Amino acid sequence: MTLSPTSRRALLAVTALVLVLMYAPLLVVVANSFNPDPSMTWPPDGFTTEWWVRAFHSAGARDAVLTSVEVALASTAVALVLGTLMAFALQRFRFFGRNTVNLLVILPIALPGIVTGVALNNAFRGILAIELGVATLVVAHATFCIVTVFNNVVARLRRMGGNLEEASADLGAGLWTTFRLVTFPQLRSALLAGGLLAFALSFDEIIVTTFTAGPGTTTLPIWILNNLFRPNQAPVVAVVAVVLIVVSVVPIWIAQRIAGEAETVR
Repeated sequence: MTLSPTSRRALLAVTALVLVLMYAPLLVVVANSFNPDPSMTWPPDGFTTEWWVRAFHSAGARDAVLTSVEVALASTAVALVLGTLMAFALQRFRFFGRNTVNLLVILPIALPGIVTGVALNNAFRGILAIELGVATLVVAHATFCIVTVFNNVVARLRRMGGNLEEASADLGAGLWTTFRLVTFPQLRSALLAGGLLAFALSFDEIIVTTFTAGPGTTTLPIWILNNLFRPNQAPVVAVVAVVLIVVSVVPIWIAQRIAGEAETVR
C-alpha cells in the first residue's frame, strides 16, 4: 500500500496527536512529583525531591506496595498454572463444548471490571460466606490474569505444532521427558511474557480490588484513591503514581521484547 506525501503527513500528525493525548497526562504526574508547591500549581516553579523522601518514609505507602506485590505474585502463579493447563487442554484436544469452554476462559477479560467485582463479592460473601481479604483478592485477580497467560500459551502452541513432540515420542521419550526437553523450552518465552503481563494487570487493578479486598487489605491503587484528596497528600500521591506507572510499564515492555525476540528466532 502506497500513500501520497500528504496522506503520510496527515497520518503522522494524527498519530502524534493521539500519542500526546495519551501520554501528556502521565508526564504531568511525573512533573508534579517534583513540584515544590504542595497545591500542585502548574507549571512548577522549582524542583524538589522532598515528596519522594516523604513517600519513601510513608508506612502506609510501603505496606500498600508490599500488599500489591504479594497479591500480584500469587495471582500470577495461579494464572501460570491454570492458564497453561487450560491452553494445553483446549489446543491439543478436541471434545464436545470446546468452543464454549474457550469462550468462558477468555470472558473475564472482556467483562466490565465492576460486573466482575460485584459478582465475586456476592459469591464470596453471600454464597461461600468467606471473609474478604488477601485470599479473595488473589482469586479475583487470577480470574482475569489467567486470560493473559492462556492467550500467550495458546498462540505459541499453535505456532509450535506437534512434530517435535511426536519425534520425541518416536525416539522413546516419555510424556514428562518430552515436556521437559522439547515442549517447555519452546514455551518459556510465552510463559514469561504472559506472567509479566499478568503481574502488571494485577498490580494496578483497582475496580475488582475495591469489591474483593475487604476493609483491612489496602493495595497501592486503593491507597492512592484513599489519599488523593487529603490535604498535603497530593504530591506524595503523585510520587506513588509514578512508581505505579514504572512497575506497570516495565513488565509490559519486557514482555513485548521477549515476544518479539521469540518471533525473530522462530
